[in-house]
Amino acid sequence: MTTDKAATAPGGYVRPELDVRALTEVLDGEYAEVRDLVRANLVTHLPVLEEADELDVDAFRERVRERVVEMAATGQTGMGFPQRYGGGGDIGASIAAFETLAFGDLSVLVKVGVQFGLFGGAILHLGTERHHDAYLPDLITGKLMGCFAMTETGHGSNVQALGTVARYDVDAREFVITTEGDQARKDYIGNAARHGELAVVFAQLEVGGTAEGVHAFVVPIRTAGEVAPGVRIEDDGRKMGLNGVDNGRIRFDGVRVPREALLNRFADVTPEGVYKSTIDNPDRRFFTMLGTLVQGRVSVGGAGVNAAKVALAVATKYALRRRQFATGSQGEEQLLLDYGLHQRRLLPLIAQSYALHFAQDVLRAQLHDVFSGLEDDPGARRRLEARAAGTKALGTWHATRAIQECREACGGAGYLAVNRFAALKADSDIFTTFEGDNHVLLQLVAKGLLTDYASEFEDLDQLGMVRHVTSLAVETVIEKTSAHKLLERVRDLLPGGDEWDQEAGLLDSEYQLAMFRYREEHMLAGAARRLKRGIDQKGDPGTVFSQVQDHVIAVARAHVERLVLEAFVDKTRALPEGGNKVALGLLCDLFALSTIEADRAWFMEHGRLTVQRSKAITREVNDLCRKVRPLAGDLVDAWGIPPELLRAPDLVG
Repeated sequence: MTTDKAATAPGGYVRPELDVRALTEVLDGEYAEVRDLVRANLVTHLPVLEEADELDVDAFRERVRERVVEMAATGQTGMGFPQRYGGGGDIGASIAAFETLAFGDLSVLVKVGVQFGLFGGAILHLGTERHHDAYLPDLITGKLMGCFAMTETGHGSNVQALGTVARYDVDAREFVITTEGDQARKDYIGNAARHGELAVVFAQLEVGGTAEGVHAFVVPIRTAGEVAPGVRIEDDGRKMGLNGVDNGRIRFDGVRVPREALLNRFADVTPEGVYKSTIDNPDRRFFTMLGTLVQGRVSVGGAGVNAAKVALAVATKYALRRRQFATGSQGEEQLLLDYGLHQRRLLPLIAQSYALHFAQDVLRAQLHDVFSGLEDDPGARRRLEARAAGTKALGTWHATRAIQECREACGGAGYLAVNRFAALKADSDIFTTFEGDNHVLLQLVAKGLLTDYASEFEDLDQLGMVRHVTSLAVETVIEKTSAHKLLERVRDLLPGGDEWDQEAGLLDSEYQLAMFRYREEHMLAGAARRLKRGIDQKGDPGTVFSQVQDHVIAVARAHVERLVLEAFVDKTRALPEGGNKVALGLLCDLFALSTIEADRAWFMEHGRLTVQRSKAITREVNDLCRKVRPLAGDLVDAWGIPPELLRAPDLVG
């Protein structure tokens, strides 16, 4: 409970009293025990934060590997695997554990992600019982280390164009894995440079001279600690951050693996060399295969939000201790967080962290339901993939922005390595790129919006999407895709009619949601019209898409921001009456209005904001910051970051 008493400010506003422990329980949700286990493990292994600065690269890599194996012994890293192999059988719990791990050293986090999420996830979701029996028991304990060899030097986001080839030798009943040129070498592969014994290798499958598309194979890359015959491994060397993870490059020179090495959940090759699959369409098969690996994006987005929380906790606590410049007649210098500009810098970011946290809760629940078989709607998986892509993009961009802002807000002290910002900045920066470049991921989101996750979705590349959209009347696109099936009929969107949003209360959540929905649907209509106009004018589909790409990304971002706000509003409404609900209501308003304010040029251009109302929103954001300021310390404490992990004695006390 906050030590501040409820205070009545001019105008009758009553400051809410926060119950920090109860708010932590709201944030931890059903996985409180899981998160507490991870917190305890992070404190146990606290020295790794200092070792990241003190040890050389080789020694730190070994220390990170040791920490990962030790954490695996507690069960925290295996929660998503079947119980019969020693796992916890709870996918949602595994995501919650990973998110919480981001409070600590991020090399440990990424090593866990590579071993149990990428390598282990590929074995689990792309393999069948023979692979599960052979690998999962030792994989879950960390005894068997592996890597996920998808990305190539010349092919990052474009997985369908990978250059590594796996040809089936029918006489030997083996696959021959070959790296065809430098652009096809596997690159940036975690666990490859030192610790990986096996790799799940994604390669173009050829059977009897016929190309069957990208498939995954289990390939030994080390035997008894030595690089396997036919395999060449190079160390990627020092990186901008995450130097506790041994990233490397891998080449395969005619490496032979048995027929059973093919991860065959979706396709197989008979001993006689006959290719078989339960999914006839090769594009649909490819997207189905990749869709099973969506938990990586869900995990990274949540981890990015929690890394931002660490930075915000440090910066907020510093701003509640540090004084600078006398402002009153008494001569006492003022706390940083009492300055309006400092409030503007930090408090909307706290609000956004809460918003993204609750959006992540919704996404995690959807993932759990789909992968546990609780949700069997055929479109649920596609909606999950799109939501995961968009939430990952916004969550990781938020981390990059928040960590930088917090570093600056702590001045010179924030530049010292002991205060964690150096590691947070360097280690989290790659989050915007791995598990999918954020801009590419937002194109995936937009593709779903523009095609309404149509049955043709799996078959559509960018050009196919353009053709699909332009084959429909623009009105049909809007009818099929918009959340409220409207655009020009504004009265259906704005409950009080076309002028309602000019008079509605700024703190009315229905007003805020209406503004977000209107922006999304107007942008969607605009993108569809621009695509159709380009094709009607006989433009090349690729050129047309390139010219509309900025609009497509804006649509996707607006869509995800709407989902985030809806999650925050729903969570706040569901809370019992009391101080915590009031506080979350303030944060929700701050998130919504600061988002509208940041994009007010668009709203004004499209007639949804007058100059006077735009100014009123800015005044309201400032007022919300003043109301949140007395609650700031409790709000960051409610995240439950163990104080030891903040590692900033001069900043946080």
